[in-house]
Amino acid sequence: MRAQVDETQIVAAVRRAEARSSGQIVCVLAQKSCDSGGAAARYAGVLACLVPWPLLSATDWSAQSIFALQVAVFLGALLLLGLTSLGVALVPRAERRRQAFRAATEQFFTRGVGGAESRAGVLIFVSLAERYARILPDGALAQTISDEEWREAIALLTERLRDGRVTEGFVAAIDRCGALLERAAPSKGGGNELPDALIKLD
Repeated sequence: MRAQVDETQIVAAVRRAEARSSGQIVCVLAQKSCDSGGAAARYAGVLACLVPWPLLSATDWSAQSIFALQVAVFLGALLLLGLTSLGVALVPRAERRRQAFRAATEQFFTRGVGGAESRAGVLIFVSLAERYARILPDGALAQTISDEEWREAIALLTERLRDGRVTEGFVAAIDRCGALLERAAPSKGGGNELPDALIKLD
């Protein structure tokens, strides 16, 4: 699923939220986080192995022709499953979530959210293929913002993502995070440390 996203609305929401606090909000939208190559290869192999049986009993094809068809089926299935969300669906849900969480954590550190001088950085991460969303705050914010409050922000995001309203989901989560940061990390008039633009990962 490749969603239409209005990046200008997301940037405006980030700037609006950051103007009310010393917090830094980074938004990341990934098309896919899960490596489905292994699952795609297994299922493609099974399909290729099934090819000869009906052909051996119902046709007079040569072994070379059947083998060539097996190879074609394997490569076609591997390409289809590896390049589309079908392959992701074959990966167990727990593994999909584990890989998506790892991707979110990598983005948290790669984008400098955990190293913001304000110690008030927040990452809002969405991975579309896995239907996964996560908000990762700097550890220093845990002292003043409860897990329940972060879950409320996630709920605002996920309920809109389920309807395909990606832009609205980000904006709602950003606004909620902005309100939490306004209380936990009041503005000190510092500069903007991290980019406001939506980061998109293919």
